[in-house]
Amino acid sequence: MNVVIIEDELPAKERLEQLLMSVMPSARVIAHHDTVTGASKWFSANPFPDLVLLDVQLADGTAFDLLDMVKINCPIIFTTAYSKFALNAFKAKSIDYLLKPIKHAELEQALLKLKEFKEILTEPITLNRNTTGQVTEYKKRFIIRLGEHIKTLAVENISYFLSENKNTFARTFDGLNYPMDHNLDALELMVDPQHFFRINRQFLISLKSIKEMKVYTKSRVIVKLDPTVKVPPIVSSERSADFKLWLAGELG
Repeated sequence: MNVVIIEDELPAKERLEQLLMSVMPSARVIAHHDTVTGASKWFSANPFPDLVLLDVQLADGTAFDLLDMVKINCPIIFTTAYSKFALNAFKAKSIDYLLKPIKHAELEQALLKLKEFKEILTEPITLNRNTTGQVTEYKKRFIIRLGEHIKTLAVENISYFLSENKNTFARTFDGLNYPMDHNLDALELMVDPQHFFRINRQFLISLKSIKEMKVYTKSRVIVKLDPTVKVPPIVSSERSADFKLWLAGELG
């Protein structure tokens, strides 16, 4: 991974480079700049690196002055002694915002976050065409964070998504729950509607998850799922007609 360090204090630059090498020995610092002017000239004349470690306060201005001068189309991790610039860094779409003195674990976590984002952006997708002929992209797997651990979860292994106590989970066919970063509204757009259907506000289910169905009042349907839930969900009345079309493979 090619890295550019922009830092106006030499001891801080050297310490940051040592931390970087200890966390990621394969990283290579290809340039170092201590001014807005020098950094802007470099970015104007060179390909973007894989990562920029950018100090907020530089010798002749700030990191945000630099971003106003040149568009940096690569991930940025801000480094600073001041927390007051965090909102500006967030607006700049940075990967992370690290306060000096930077700790080994904090830089490691920031680089892990960068790795996650890259995996999400490069993960395989399924292409489908909707009724207008436009291509729609659907997820094939999700990146799941469990504490300090990361794993991938294939969509084909998900029985249903459940919203509970303002949290969203994916439940697999083997009965395991995984926390999701997206709510059901977002997930409904990410998964293939041929295989998943939003039956109510709490459940987005796969066709393979349906174990049994029973008629309920007002043409609604009770759905027993596998794995089971304490109270089998009911297809809401406004979704009931589309649900039956979906079951028959006629929706959309």
